Amino acid sequence: MTVDRRDFLHAAGLVGAAAALGSAALGAREANAAEEEEPAVLNLSSQEGRIPGEALAERVERMAEWGFNGLEPHGGGLPGRVAEIQQALQGSGVSVSAVCAGYSGCLISHEETERRLAVDTLKELLAAAGELRSTGVIVVPAFHGQTELDCQEARTILVDLLQELGAHALQVKSRVLLEPLNRGECYFLRLVADAAAIARDAGSEGVAVMGDFYHMNIEETSDRGAFLSAGPRLHHVHLASRRRVLPGQDERSFVDGFRGLKEVGYRDFLSLECGCDGDPLVEIPKSVAFLRAQWAEA
Repeated sequence: MTVDRRDFLHAAGLVGAAAALGSAALGAREANAAEEEEPAVLNLSSQEGRIPGEALAERVERMAEWGFNGLEPHGGGLPGRVAEIQQALQGSGVSVSAVCAGYSGCLISHEETERRLAVDTLKELLAAAGELRSTGVIVVPAFHGQTELDCQEARTILVDLLQELGAHALQVKSRVLLEPLNRGECYFLRLVADAAAIARDAGSEGVAVMGDFYHMNIEETSDRGAFLSAGPRLHHVHLASRRRVLPGQDERSFVDGFRGLKEVGYRDFLSLECGCDGDPLVEIPKSVAFLRAQWAEA
């Protein structure tokens, strides 16, 4: 019996590693060219709900004081909040980074109505994100329990829908940001290299990828390698420690990943998506200092 090499790699659990090696080589070459033009920068952001404060304007003022220059709002109700967010950010030095989800449906659902709902509501979010000059809208193809499709069928459907969404994203000056999760939350899309391959196959500059240090710690063999595999398609990063608390609140190092970001000339945002042990008014500034020290070491 002849065994297809890709089937063998699947059986050995090495598909992601093989994809990462090939993509990393290409990503590294593209990264070197980008690095010659502009060096990477550490643009710190946070999800809106992680920052203490009653009103958005108060949170933004606090973020600017602590050294953040990006705000990641949740997508729920975002089209109706555009003016509020613009007003809160005006003159603050803080801008919108990514928009975190907030759409309905599921892009790779076995139900066509759910897929269509996801596309339609994502288009509304992308338009609002474009008004806010956001990096893009974070998209998870499916969580556990949302689809009965196998990986091959799900991927075919996803690539097809991303072509439509990517075209719309470009029209409204935004992006779809594919987020790989971990095996405890999804079965489909767990490696940054796989997200980059899907974005490539969608064939649209309106489709990009992101990495999340928390999920990467579970799924990736190398933070640096994951970011190299994404190369210029990487447009957002989530920050969290192993325990999904603030960076610096456990033993998780970010140096290897930050080296990868520097190699690809990364200039988009790195955003807190995590809890906090202790008083956030004390711990968040400490975490910012820790991240800057890790960036300097990388």
